[in-house]
Amino acid sequence: MAHMFSTLPHLLRRLGVWGVCAAMLLPMAPAQAQLNNGRLPNLGDGAEVPLGVERRLGESIAREIYRDPDYLDDPVLGDYLQSIWQPLLASARQRGELTPELEQQFAWEVALIRERSINAFALPGGYLGVHLGLISAVSSADELASVLAHELSHVTQRHIARMIAQQGRQGPMVMGAMILGMLAASRTANASSMSAANAVMVGGQAAAIQSQLNFSRDMEREADRVGYGVMTEAGYEPQGFVTMFEKLQQAARLNDNGSFPYLRSHPMTTERISDAQARQQLLPMRGAVPTTSMHAMMAARAQVLANPGIDVLRTITAQANVTTLAAATKAKQAGMLYGAAMAEMKQRNFGEARQYLGRLQALGSLEVSAQRVVRLLAAELALATGDAAQAVALLETKATVIANNDRATRIQLAQSRVATRKPTQGKAAASDLSVWLNQHPRDATAWLVQASAHELQGDGLRAIRAHAEARAMELDYGAAVDRFKAAQLLAHQIAGEGKLDRAGHMEASIIDARLRELERLRREQALERGIN
Repeated sequence: MAHMFSTLPHLLRRLGVWGVCAAMLLPMAPAQAQLNNGRLPNLGDGAEVPLGVERRLGESIAREIYRDPDYLDDPVLGDYLQSIWQPLLASARQRGELTPELEQQFAWEVALIRERSINAFALPGGYLGVHLGLISAVSSADELASVLAHELSHVTQRHIARMIAQQGRQGPMVMGAMILGMLAASRTANASSMSAANAVMVGGQAAAIQSQLNFSRDMEREADRVGYGVMTEAGYEPQGFVTMFEKLQQAARLNDNGSFPYLRSHPMTTERISDAQARQQLLPMRGAVPTTSMHAMMAARAQVLANPGIDVLRTITAQANVTTLAAATKAKQAGMLYGAAMAEMKQRNFGEARQYLGRLQALGSLEVSAQRVVRLLAAELALATGDAAQAVALLETKATVIANNDRATRIQLAQSRVATRKPTQGKAAASDLSVWLNQHPRDATAWLVQASAHELQGDGLRAIRAHAEARAMELDYGAAVDRFKAAQLLAHQIAGEGKLDRAGHMEASIIDARLRELERLRREQALERGIN
């Protein structure tokens, strides 16, 4: 089993696949469904699977995701997702779907996957994933909220735990192996790749149930119903839910060609479509929710970051011509110009990128959130061209007040300061990130940038510790322990030379405590994997 898990990231990279994990476990057994007359069990029926077990199972899978090159931490898109995700969490909390115990014990983290297919998934323990293809395909934040609310409801309703309970005799790591096998199997129609994916499942004792790994229809309907309530009470337009269904229904009619893996894990059954149509009939007659400038730009960013290839990048640029722009709304113009600037920057055509950026800045009358991402794009372009000082100036101007939830500006400003190679700027970056990390200690990217800031100042001890914290936040406890040990040795060496000041002694104490904690977590992780 240990060998199988160590090779899974390489297998996933070779297959080039990710899967819909929202449907990764066994459906309700027929006998149990009959006992319940086709109704879902009560919400407490997942209690036989402790929350801690479900969280650890999710961590075992999330650890493999963090290691894969298709995992992407883009702070700009991440902030946009969080602006939708956090109101959904608040709504679920207000409605009583998200209990205090569930909120405390689960991760509630959303990961971006660099994949062009239209997909999203939920994992055990409150980990969710969103493919870039989904963000680029939806027309509004409301449509994206409908998908996230549906996946959130799978977790809050303990659907995953209920299905784990049905499989009861499988150990958590065996279940994790099965899910990782389906990660591979769900994204490929190629026969040889399917065979490779099946081999993973055989290792996890799950080959015989591949065809059954979907949520039951009852669970899908419940996630629709609860998710609809969560998103609408969070302030999103109900039409977003309906129009998302219409897109999926249309794709189903066109015989999904593989671009919509969401359809395979969340089949558009007659019952679900009828329920959506019934909700639509109860709504006032309205058109589709209009696309905002913010969403149009984030959809364009997702399309470019999905690495679509040179031909698609050129097509994105070609779309931003005078004729097409003249026929588009201002919001769509913003999206086309933003995408063209990013596509040219991706191709290192920096002069052309500046031209598109200038036309985007000249649009005017953009909402405040859209103005922010335009400023971030300008700083990103400056940094890409080697002008770190200009990037810093764009982001630290006195007119720019960094909001508490503006992670992208903080990260990009710190990266720009480090790129100046000036120790004073490194000190400013480290100081600002320390404040951020005190409030958001699970931010692996922030830890890595802080490590670079400490290195710029010549502070090796804090740099190694920051690297260790980043590995720990990615759930790679073995690598974290190795780095904490290196920091501990360096602290002893500095102390032996009589150069460890009071602040250094405090840092050394933190390193010792964190090392003990991570060694314990690594032992627990090894036991779960069945390693002696």
